[in-house]
Amino acid sequence: MLHFELVTPEKLLRSEEVHMVTVPGTEGDFAVLEGHAPFMSTIRDGQILIQRSPGAAPESIAIRGGFAEVSAKGLTVLAEHAG
Repeated sequence: MLHFELVTPEKLLRSEEVHMVTVPGTEGDFAVLEGHAPFMSTIRDGQILIQRSPGAAPESIAIRGGFAEVSAKGLTVLAEHAG
């Protein structure tokens, strides 16, 4: 499972284990699974799609601005605004 955190300047909105997260990067959407290579990307306004398990319908959360970091610990999305 992938550890996923969604953070805004106000608070930590999500911290959970999920199957996959699709993020609206400024260079295009990218999906992150457990074991993804480390990288950072700025994000554009759009929808984060959170898939809790393989084959599950994704949950969508609107975000505006910020950046995403994939590390050995998982995926952290620092959004200017979410919800």
